[in-house]
Amino acid sequence: MAETKQVDVLIAGQGASAFSAALYSARYQMNTLIAAEQFGGETAIGGDIENYPGFPSIDGYDLMLKMKEQVDLLEVPIHNSNIEAVEKSGEGFVTTLQDGTKIESLSVILAIGRERRKLNLPNEESLMGKGVSYCSTCDAPLYRNKKVVVVGGGSAAVEGAILLGKYAMEVWLVYRKGEFTRPEPVLVTQLNQSENVHQVMETEITELLENDFGLVGAKFSKPFQGSDQVDIDGIFIEIGADPRNEIAKTLGVEINSETDEIHVNREMKTNVSGLYAAGDLTDGSGNLKQTITAAAQGAIAALSAYEHASEIKANQAEASMALGGD
Repeated sequence: MAETKQVDVLIAGQGASAFSAALYSARYQMNTLIAAEQFGGETAIGGDIENYPGFPSIDGYDLMLKMKEQVDLLEVPIHNSNIEAVEKSGEGFVTTLQDGTKIESLSVILAIGRERRKLNLPNEESLMGKGVSYCSTCDAPLYRNKKVVVVGGGSAAVEGAILLGKYAMEVWLVYRKGEFTRPEPVLVTQLNQSENVHQVMETEITELLENDFGLVGAKFSKPFQGSDQVDIDGIFIEIGADPRNEIAKTLGVEINSETDEIHVNREMKTNVSGLYAAGDLTDGSGNLKQTITAAAQGAIAALSAYEHASEIKANQAEASMALGGD
C-alpha cells in the first residue's frame, strides 16, 4: 500500500530555487519536504560560475552541494522521486510521486525549472560542463581568448554570440536557416558589427569532437570557408528551453501566453490558492534566468507558503475553539 505523508509545504525540485525555499521554510519552522529525483538542476551541470555573490569562482555542482548542506543541517527530508500529479484537496493538496508515495500538504512550491532543448548528438550530454553549455550569459567570461560556436537563430543565440564576441577570440554562430527573423533588428545590426563573429547560415552541427579532457571541435553539415570542421574550446546551444509546466496546467494555473511560463506575482503566487512557483519555470524575473534569481524566488515563495499555512492553521484553531465552546 502506498505511503502517505503529511507536511505543511511540499517543494518540488532540487535546484537553487528549491533549496532556497526549503531553507527559508525550515527556518519558519514549517514541516517541509523536498521531492525530486535529479540533484542540482541546471546550476549543477553549468560548470564554473563566476557571477554568484560570495564566490569569485565556484563549480556549479559544488555550489549546489553547499546549498543542500544548509538544508540538511535543518533536517529537511528529501524524497528522491519526481512528481506524477498534484490535485487540489480542500484547502490543501494531495501530490502523488512517481514511486507511488502520496503527500498531503497545505501548500506546494513548484521549482522544477526548464527542459533545455538539445541537439541530441551522441556525446552532447557527457560533454556538459566540459565544453558544452546552454547559457551564454552564465559562461561567456570563461572563454576569454578562446574559440567557440553558438547554435541557434533566436534572440538568445544572437545576444550570446555578441556577448561572446567581446570575450572569445573567434565565434561561429551556426543557424539552420538562411536569415534571422526572430531577433530584434538592433541585435542583428550589432551582430553584423561584431568582427570576430562568423555567421554560418543554412548549416547544422552534425558531430561534437572530443578528447580525454573535453570538447575540442565540431563538424558542420556543409563546408564553411573551405572546411566542414572547426577547432573550438566550447559550444553554446541556444535553441531554447521549455518550462516544465505540465503539472501546473492540470491545476488550471495561469500560463504566460508569450513565454509559456507559469505566471506569478511578486510574491510568487499563482492564481491557485496555496500553489507557488519559483525559478526558471516562471515569468518572475523576466529573461534573466540565473542561479541568483532562482534562489531569490525560492525565498519569496517560502514566505508566501508560510503565510498561507499560518492562516489555515489559525482558522482551524479558531473553528476548533468555537466547536469546543458549544
